[in-house]
Amino acid sequence: MARQRQNVKTKKKIPRDVLIIKASVLLVLLIVVPCAVCAFQQHHVFFQNTQRELHVYRIYGEEPGKTLLIIGGIQGNEPGGYLAADLYVEMSLKKGNLIVVPRANFSSILRNVRGINGDMNRKFVDVSETDNDAQIIDKLKELISESDFLLNLHDGSGFYCGVWQSDLRNPKRYGQSIIADCERFYSQKYNKEFHLGDMATRVSNRVNAEIKNEGHHFHFNNHRTSSHDTLHAEQRKSATYFAVTQHEIPAFGIETSKSIRSPRERVRYQTMVINAFMHEFNIIPEQPSIALPDPMMKYLIASVKDQAPLVVYNGEKLFIEEGDEINIIHVEANYDRGITANIIGAGSYNDLRKTLRISKETEIIIKKDNMKCGSVPISFRKGSQQVVSAKPRVRYLIVAVNKQKRALVPDEHVTVQRGDVLVIRDLVATSLKHHRVKVNFKGFVGNKEYNDGEDRGYPIHTAKDLMINYSLKGNGKCYPIVISLRKKTIASFFVDISDEPAQAAGR
Repeated sequence: MARQRQNVKTKKKIPRDVLIIKASVLLVLLIVVPCAVCAFQQHHVFFQNTQRELHVYRIYGEEPGKTLLIIGGIQGNEPGGYLAADLYVEMSLKKGNLIVVPRANFSSILRNVRGINGDMNRKFVDVSETDNDAQIIDKLKELISESDFLLNLHDGSGFYCGVWQSDLRNPKRYGQSIIADCERFYSQKYNKEFHLGDMATRVSNRVNAEIKNEGHHFHFNNHRTSSHDTLHAEQRKSATYFAVTQHEIPAFGIETSKSIRSPRERVRYQTMVINAFMHEFNIIPEQPSIALPDPMMKYLIASVKDQAPLVVYNGEKLFIEEGDEINIIHVEANYDRGITANIIGAGSYNDLRKTLRISKETEIIIKKDNMKCGSVPISFRKGSQQVVSAKPRVRYLIVAVNKQKRALVPDEHVTVQRGDVLVIRDLVATSLKHHRVKVNFKGFVGNKEYNDGEDRGYPIHTAKDLMINYSLKGNGKCYPIVISLRKKTIASFFVDISDEPAQAAGR
């Protein structure tokens, strides 16, 4: 099968015009840089700018160890799997390695369907070269061959139970189970017998101890895929069965229940299971990060008629001439992956970095996976109408908490643990001269020699550097960050200090 040339990146490459625009709005610090404490990270892009575009992330630990492959989104209507996998892309490891494929079937994720070209997880035995999924399957097989373990993440129906309890809870259901194709198998590759049932049971026990709702507990689900009387003969075409039979590595399907309506809760359960398997495989995280803020587009950068790129914020209107060509160069959001831009009626499901002619008034829809997170209406200009309907205002305050960036909107509260280190990175505003604007964290002095009320760029240790009498109500619980122009407050943000113990990641 002919392979497309891969694009390998160890750092995100931003086009020169994007960097220029980012500098103009003081957002250079938002460029994603691989985590400094990781031994090594790589980002590979295969089949770029096609509907089969596949992103693969490799994280190498500081100490050598086994390699775990995590696949999410092989079925596009199972967000618990692909959202959970996405959380491990920027994890740093003390020991061992990860290969993470968050969105194996991105085009199906965008449409929120199981598979546009049929079920991708039923094509690992035989797939036609003319099948649109063939190249992805080929690449996933290659990644399986490089790994020591496989976790394939899913959302399943109902709740698995070894005995029939109800239509929703019985042996034919998948949800809240850890699936393997057999109880045990002997691997000539590793010259040892792997007890998959024992592994899954240890993981289940570890996870269930932290789940209060017994109805959500995980159970080992042995599909006995090779047996003549199996209930799941179709699984002989799956990724896990291929991994066990062709590459002799332990492989599991992790199924959270679609009956659990909250995607956040399903993602939390997925991460609990993944973390427990990492413990089982002696893959040790250095800095796990589990957070699921609602997706939000901040702005997009577009070029009209090959002119200098424009910054257009979420909800602003872009005015052009009828017949103008538009190229959406970049979208800035609070997520870096799974972002698409669709010019309605002019392009396809993803029009990022494509030049398209606009013949009628329309709208640019920004999505994170299949969730709309922003839009920019496009209208035709009349007379001397300005290009972008921008109004002077503060847009965002960029902060970093323990080096994890956040973009806050005016009046938003950010909660930190007392002892966290916060840095005010920058201010995003329109029609304001930034050198005249002060960003002041009340209760903190950045410049100890001359307190000018400007606190951008200083590390703020929230347990040692704050003066309690400047906090709201004087109790040291909430501190305002005040944005002022000519001594007049034009926006405020708030930092809430928590003294509660932080929850362990994935719990």
